[in-house]
Amino acid sequence: MPKGSNQKLKLYYLSRIMLEKTDDDHSLSMAEIQEKLEGYNVTADRKSLYDDMEALRVLGIDVIGEKEGRNYTYHVGKKQFDIAELKLLVDAIQSSKFITERKTNELIKKLTGLVSEYEAAQLKRQVVVQGRVKTMNESIYYIVDDIHTAIINNRKISFDYLKWNLQKKMERRKDKKYVISPWALTWDDENYYMIGFDSEEDKIKHYRVDKMSNISLTGERREGKDHFMKFDIAAYSKMNFGMFGGEEVRVKLQFRDEMVGVLLDRFGKDITIRPVGKNGWSETNVDVALSDQFLGWIFSLGSGIKIAGPEKVVERFKEEIHDLDKIYR
Repeated sequence: MPKGSNQKLKLYYLSRIMLEKTDDDHSLSMAEIQEKLEGYNVTADRKSLYDDMEALRVLGIDVIGEKEGRNYTYHVGKKQFDIAELKLLVDAIQSSKFITERKTNELIKKLTGLVSEYEAAQLKRQVVVQGRVKTMNESIYYIVDDIHTAIINNRKISFDYLKWNLQKKMERRKDKKYVISPWALTWDDENYYMIGFDSEEDKIKHYRVDKMSNISLTGERREGKDHFMKFDIAAYSKMNFGMFGGEEVRVKLQFRDEMVGVLLDRFGKDITIRPVGKNGWSETNVDVALSDQFLGWIFSLGSGIKIAGPEKVVERFKEEIHDLDKIYR
């Protein structure tokens, strides 16, 4: 049999064929494999292909041969990711606001390259990102990389922090740059945040990564290690509604018993729940950042929940309701 012009690439093309054209539900006979290799101008006899299949197994590709009637068929079994795992990753990428629409499509395309063309079709059917509100800051990936570099090298960073104006343009929040010691990155409420230590205010703060720009590493070593060693990101996220900060305060909430799921979803199962005097009501104490977002969350739950203390929080909530009443008069 005359050899094709791409014989040196035979193993490479064979691996592509097996990874792209086969999975647990789709197999190829030896004759079909030979035909597909010929499409790459590669010829192969059966004996050499048996050796090549074993070489793929040595390289970590799970080639499985199964007898069907008088013949054998071959497919790739376990891969780096199974289809359920990739669907989960696709869903996470699609739902993330901090990944731009263009980058979303790029990442999903790369993920589809990890499975067969049949499995890739399942992933592509899930791709519905057009029209979704996504971040417009394409440089976010480089910002994240710079933050990680600063953390690894134990350095502070300086950056501009931006906000929207009425002309729908981003502008600096203040004239001078922020100088912060970065300690972690977290994903909360569909946004990406940097958690860092502000030396001037001696406290942990958070910043939305897609609103950071002109980031650079400074020559100063990071500060705030003692603060961060005691820091619980999960608890911090639960306390800061939508990651909007405010005075940290412990509030007593009374609620109808059927609202218990809302409280557990927001604050976790570790909260202590006690019955109160009126029938069908319970109460709990939780730590929150006292912000408009927290009060808005309480308001959205209607008559099923009540702030019972401390008094200053109750009074602030009453003032907010009074101000709203005046607006709508």
